[in-house]
Parts: sequence; C-alpha cells; structure tokens
Amino acid sequence: MKKILVISGTVTGLMLSLLAESHAQEQARSVPAKQAAKELRPTRDIKVISSAGARAMADACTAWAEQNKQIVAMAILDWGGNLIESHAMEGAPMNAIDTALLKAKSALRWRRATSETNKMVRNGANLAPTFMNDFPQPGALPVVINGQVIGAMGVSGADGEKCAQAAIDAVFNGQAATSAR
Repeated sequence: MKKILVISGTVTGLMLSLLAESHAQEQARSVPAKQAAKELRPTRDIKVISSAGARAMADACTAWAEQNKQIVAMAILDWGGNLIESHAMEGAPMNAIDTALLKAKSALRWRRATSETNKMVRNGANLAPTFMNDFPQPGALPVVINGQVIGAMGVSGADGEKCAQAAIDAVFNGQAATSAR
C-alpha cells in the first residue's frame, strides 16, 4: 500500500509541477498579447449622422438654395453608403434625387469633393471613377469629423457643393471637414 501512495504522490507532484510550469509559460505569452491588444485597439468608435442630423442638413441646404434663388435636390448618406435623407425642392428635375445620390456615393467612395474627382478624371490623372460606375460630377462633399468619414452629401442643381458646404457648416458648427486628407 505504501508503494501505491508513493507512486500516486509522485505522479500528483509531477502533474502539479507541469501545471505550474504550463501556467507560467501561458502568463509570459499573454503579457505581450495584452499589450499588443491595447496598442492595436481591436475596436473603434464610429460616429454616425443621425436621421435628425441628416434632416437638419437637408433643411439647411434648402434654406441656402432659397436664399440664393436656386432649385436643388439632395441625398445624405451615412458612413456605409446608406441613404438617410433625400429631398427635392419644388421644380427640381425628375432625375435630380438620383443624380444627388450618385454624387454622394462618389464623394463617399473617394473621400473628397466630387469636383476634385472630376478634375482628376478630366486631366487623365485617375480614370478609375469612370470604370467603377461612379458619378464624378461636381456637387457632393464627404462629411469628415476628426479624420473619420461619417457620410456624404450630394446636391444636384446649381451650386451643389456650395449648398452642401453651407449645410455641413450649419449642422456641424464648423467641426466637420469636407476632405479626409
């Protein structure tokens, strides 16, 4: 019976020793992993344009257009390209909202004013927007807060980018930029 206890004690001691060594190695490996996770930030906070914010942008653009005796249509997208708000003033052409939407998608994809993308296409510096079914016509701006693109506003008709800029300035109180660069 003593032999069984000795063998059992030795096996248990050996197992405890192996478990302690394994735990120490795991702790040593997990410290750099924990530090790396803190440094890499596996998640981030994403700002979004609320539906109330998008409505306020449409109202501000409409007010600017009325003040400047222009008729426009507009489309406001969130960071993922989802339509949040669209509006056409009385007298806007039938295709105006579709055009505003295409412009907004282009501004969002290229993270710059569509007038800039239009210049790149026209001078041959970058023809990709034409092959990617974009609509690089002036009239849309991305909405950027703290370097993060949170959406875009496309405006069809007259001075679209001026109208979009006026709306972005009015709603975001100068805290939003219109370029991600």
